Amino acid sequence: MMRSPSGNPLNFTGQLLVAHPSMLDPNFRRSVLFISTHDAKEGAIGVILNRPLHKRVSEIAPDDAPAALAEVPVYLGGPVATNELMFAALDWKNGGALILDQSLALGEASLPSDKRNAVRAFVGYAGWTAGQLERELEQHAWLLQKPDPAALAPERLPKLWFEIMRGLGPWFKLLAAAPDDPSLN
Repeated sequence: MMRSPSGNPLNFTGQLLVAHPSMLDPNFRRSVLFISTHDAKEGAIGVILNRPLHKRVSEIAPDDAPAALAEVPVYLGGPVATNELMFAALDWKNGGALILDQSLALGEASLPSDKRNAVRAFVGYAGWTAGQLERELEQHAWLLQKPDPAALAPERLPKLWFEIMRGLGPWFKLLAAAPDDPSLN
């Protein structure tokens, strides 16, 4: 179990989990996830932010989509429960913390106009058992980043992983530019 300097278990809720360039798992290759909940004894849950399906809710659930949610963009949230559609709102709290409000339901017919651009629909999610995420972080499979409001703008999400890699310095920029198959280089 990873611990803070004070000895308490670390909590990664509200952080971005960025796939290391060497990660080859196709479920998470070049992905950026938002960790919505994390508990050292229970595990973690998150959603992939940078995998748009280029569809709207009305295309995925044409008979069930209320008008207020019909144009919400749909993202591949992860490899778990890919037969479920989950709605969530990215919400910035005082102090700059980002939370993912997963209490939105398909039947919710009215959204405040200030939340319409923040709402996303996710097909599936990512999950880790107790200790699994900590082990993967120790193995350097992931990098932790603090969320940035500008970086999470919908139009920037498809390129978010590459932008983060470029911002980490020349080594990560080089690794990010490498082809999946080095023989093609």
